[in-house]
Amino acid sequence: MFKKILIANRGEIAVRVMRTCMALNIRTVGIYSEADAAAPHVKMADEAYQVGGPRVNESYLNMDKIIEIAKQTGAEAIHPGYGLLSENAVFARKCEEAGIVFIGPSPEVIARMGSKIESRIAMEKVGVPVVPGIAHPLSDVEEAAQVADRFGYPVMLKASAGGGGIGMQIVRNEEELRKAYEGNKKRATDFFGDGAMYIEKCIENPRHVEIQVLADKQGNTVYLWERECSIQRRHQKVVEEAPSPFLDEATRTRMGEAAVKAAQSLGYSNAGTIEFLVDRDKNFYFLEMNTRLQVEHPVTEEITGLDLVEQQLRIACGEPLGFVQNDVKREGHAIEVRIYAEDPKTFFPSPGTITKFVVPEGTGIRNELAVGEGSTVTPFYDPMIAKLVVKGDTREEAIHRLQHALAAYEVEGIKTNIPMLREIADHPAFRSGDTTTGFVAHYIQGKK
Repeated sequence: MFKKILIANRGEIAVRVMRTCMALNIRTVGIYSEADAAAPHVKMADEAYQVGGPRVNESYLNMDKIIEIAKQTGAEAIHPGYGLLSENAVFARKCEEAGIVFIGPSPEVIARMGSKIESRIAMEKVGVPVVPGIAHPLSDVEEAAQVADRFGYPVMLKASAGGGGIGMQIVRNEEELRKAYEGNKKRATDFFGDGAMYIEKCIENPRHVEIQVLADKQGNTVYLWERECSIQRRHQKVVEEAPSPFLDEATRTRMGEAAVKAAQSLGYSNAGTIEFLVDRDKNFYFLEMNTRLQVEHPVTEEITGLDLVEQQLRIACGEPLGFVQNDVKREGHAIEVRIYAEDPKTFFPSPGTITKFVVPEGTGIRNELAVGEGSTVTPFYDPMIAKLVVKGDTREEAIHRLQHALAAYEVEGIKTNIPMLREIADHPAFRSGDTTTGFVAHYIQGKK
């Protein structure tokens, strides 16, 4: 096992990785920006170093500086967490060239799966169902209009290199398509350095269900069941649960086997997630692969009893998986909600100083925190400040615990989305398992 690793991230995920490292007696190196000097992950690390100014491109995306710190401190490996550099093939390659283990898949696999067009082609080759669409970049808006006519509106206009809903838009007619095309192309170029756009048929009001996989370097691959992540705002997840209240055993097995086939076809190793859209008839279609740990990994940990960060570390060390598919059991039901520093009505970020911060505690409650009382939430980073995870023997018990935990959660000094989360947890449609991607727009914002 590694003796020392650098965590190239911030916030709750940095704390989460450090927690497992402490349990495994691995020393940790933290990095921080000028704005994060007093952050919890800085205090928790065995040693921590400022990596740059407050903005991400000055600090947490400064690849050469991060690798320099890893070398200076004797860190054998780098854990990228999620977001930031976690799916950056260039960074993974730089680590490799510096003789530092990148805790994740190979740079080649990251690059291949980072392109939504390339990943579609790869999945089609091995027989994993994909959403009807094109597998090449659009040349211009005229081709986009022709393709949309061929598939029939509505369609999804998507950025090949996109993520977090950036560069992605439902268009319902040619006029909307022409208005959206250049703007989305520019946003994709600005955010990802790649303006390639493509089109898929829009599957209206689907469920978003993903399969967690683990693969070692010896070729052993397992799936750790599914997570339903359908409740979203602006194409970003808000509520995640495991198992899905919608799937039957036969469908979840088929999805798990498809995910394993996909990972093995890529020569994948470490933790990864295959995301699917599922229609009302339980037909499922490949959406994308995330070549990293997911924000919502705790719900999988809760129902399987596995520490996914520990598994990542062991795989990166070259250890084989210590179990096979039949050993992966699931027990109970877990739900995670993301707590954002944002206006619950407009979803605009709400930076400021937290003057009161009280988290719920008790049986079946797990808190993943990026802040505490007195913390300053800056405008420089993603507004997620915490995750609340609950577990029960049944979904009904988990929802009951979620409702009570949210009622006890207190944050003052900034606005948060907790009022919206309470509304979701109390809603009859959520309690009945009617959790499609249109949930927030339909039930919370009152839109069809």
